[in-house]
Amino acid sequence: MKSKSDFSIFLVDDDPFFLNICEKYLNNLGFSRVSKFESSTVFLNSLHQEPDLILLDYNMDSLNGIETLQKIKCFNPNALVIFISGDENIDIAINALKYGAFDFLIKKNISEEKLKSLIDKGIEVRDLISKKSGKNIIRQLLPFVFILSMPIPIHQISL
Repeated sequence: MKSKSDFSIFLVDDDPFFLNICEKYLNNLGFSRVSKFESSTVFLNSLHQEPDLILLDYNMDSLNGIETLQKIKCFNPNALVIFISGDENIDIAINALKYGAFDFLIKKNISEEKLKSLIDKGIEVRDLISKKSGKNIIRQLLPFVFILSMPIPIHQISL
């Protein structure tokens, strides 16, 4: 597991004031590798840096948070993304989770304690996933490779 000082976090929000607040909270929690992005386009062009965690706003410039999340997941399906939005619309929260966000936090409810709790849970889940997938990925894929190589029509296969 990485130490907090090695852990990279991307903050994506078009509100510079909120970005500064989140950065301050994260610094207080011991995270020093924090990058801030006010544009989803600039952020997406930086995904190759593979941040350990992404805090993503819903209302952005050219792309909304869901569209941005979909692009993130295409680039890295295992990316750890936490939505932080001022929009309290339950449909947005449901869609964020449906498209792979780890959690959804409303801006007015944000605090250092809530961020710490979410990040700690996210790190734990991410570590478990990487341990599991790193050890058993070949074993997990073999049944699918076998089924796909069989000459039997797919409608005759019962799993």
